[in-house]
Amino acid sequence: MTGTDGQRAAKMPPRIEDIAVHSALNDGTAVCLRTITPDDAPLIRDGIAKLSAESRYLRFFSPAPVLPDAVVVRLADVDGHDHIAWGAICSECPGRPPIGAVHAVRHRHDGPVGEFSVAVLDEFQGRGLARMMAAALLVHCRAEGLGELDVHILSENAAARRLVKSLGAGWAGESAGVAEYRLDVAAAIAALRADTGAPGVRDVLRALEWE
Repeated sequence: MTGTDGQRAAKMPPRIEDIAVHSALNDGTAVCLRTITPDDAPLIRDGIAKLSAESRYLRFFSPAPVLPDAVVVRLADVDGHDHIAWGAICSECPGRPPIGAVHAVRHRHDGPVGEFSVAVLDEFQGRGLARMMAAALLVHCRAEGLGELDVHILSENAAARRLVKSLGAGWAGESAGVAEYRLDVAAAIAALRADTGAPGVRDVLRALEWE
């Protein structure tokens, strides 16, 4: 390898899926964000079980304490292109448990539009984790050519509605108690960059937006 080849190799950006982001929530709790893989199915099942009945209902439209195995399999069926997902663990908690996850699933193979979903364990809600995970997911979506994301939210889910509106999502309609939004990925990333009051989000963007 010549000197020039070595310099070029040294400047190659790391793959997004290989990056783990170490940061902290708004209250200082240490967290680690990383991509979800199929091997994480047990962690996904454990996280769902720890959600309150209300949070499970708001996320999955069902309060059932144990969701069908098919749901867990689908959530873990991540390939980094048609299904992109990031999870968060509490770095300072005993056992480093999973505390949140965010997904984008493409409507059709290689298509530019997908569907967005997010869940955070109850005790970690309201600390900025959803925005941090959304930042990681959106940067990854942009890299994989996902330009828009549909979001379906139960009308009573005020926290989720605030989140997607803060990311610039446009209202697309409402049916049977479910509000529909369309999120532009590039515009949402720009909104997150402009959020100077979210140090965790800035950590995520610094780690993943390699230049």
